[in-house]
Amino acid sequence: MTVSRVLRNRGDVSKATREKVLSAAKALGYVPNKIAGALASQRVNLVGVIIPSLSNMVFPEVLAGISAVLDETPLQPVVGVTNYRPEKEERVLYEMLSWRPSGVIIAGVEHSAASRAMLENAGIPIVEIMDVDGEPVDSMVGISHRRAGLEMARAIIAAGYSRIGFLGTKMPDDHRARKRMEGFEEGLAEAGLALEDREFYSGGSALLKGREMTEAMLARSPDLDFLYYSNDMIGAGGLLWCLEKGIDVPGRLGLAGFNGVELLDGLPCQLATMDACRREIGRKAAEIIAGTAPEGAAGVRLELTPRLELGDTIRKPGQTA
Repeated sequence: MTVSRVLRNRGDVSKATREKVLSAAKALGYVPNKIAGALASQRVNLVGVIIPSLSNMVFPEVLAGISAVLDETPLQPVVGVTNYRPEKEERVLYEMLSWRPSGVIIAGVEHSAASRAMLENAGIPIVEIMDVDGEPVDSMVGISHRRAGLEMARAIIAAGYSRIGFLGTKMPDDHRARKRMEGFEEGLAEAGLALEDREFYSGGSALLKGREMTEAMLARSPDLDFLYYSNDMIGAGGLLWCLEKGIDVPGRLGLAGFNGVELLDGLPCQLATMDACRREIGRKAAEIIAGTAPEGAAGVRLELTPRLELGDTIRKPGQTA
């Protein structure tokens, strides 16, 4: 009975006895059967974390924030990847919920009807992350991507740019990139401007893709004076291509990305970007699941504010083309 109390993490065992039991279990390579314990509670100490990509540098930081919080609890994150495909999200969510986890953290607020029905009927804390432009199933933690795009457009216009192109992932797959573009276009419209050119791609965010897209767009629209990228990886590729070709950045051509990834610290000059609060989003979501968030454990709607960093690729006041 004493061993059982220790392995179930009950508090009514002395510290010395607990250490003896855990030491013996470790030496024997013993792992308790959690399924048996879950039969009574109908829950396991797992938290399903469903994200669209592991190749995108954004999501490992989100996972780091989640892990930092859950490491202090009995809860353990289990990760599923959807590759931005709704049908894959349905399969991953179905498998995760079949294990009766203690909660689910899932990227985005757009889901298929089947996925949304599973989330609504799960009977556990659900936190949708990365985005607040939508109606959550339960709780949500993220930023407004429409507002992020709007603020970037205003900053670009204030710096004197007017012939602008957008380069990014295919919009049907990446809802957050689509919302940033919509907010960006709204900001341009405020000044009587519109996007002059667009270049979309499918696949992961990569430096090479950014170089190729930048070359293609400037060959097609050489008079552009600013390029707005949907993420920092392709933006960094574009910056490297421009510097290689001797293009005056930010005088002749301004550039900006999105996410504020650490990769930017190693570039010859700092790409303008906007921090997406990735680690903080992960931490806040995990706190809601663990029941330690000051905002509560259900129905939380938490919007974080990204920080715009002009870097070296947007003209400063007084700079001329």
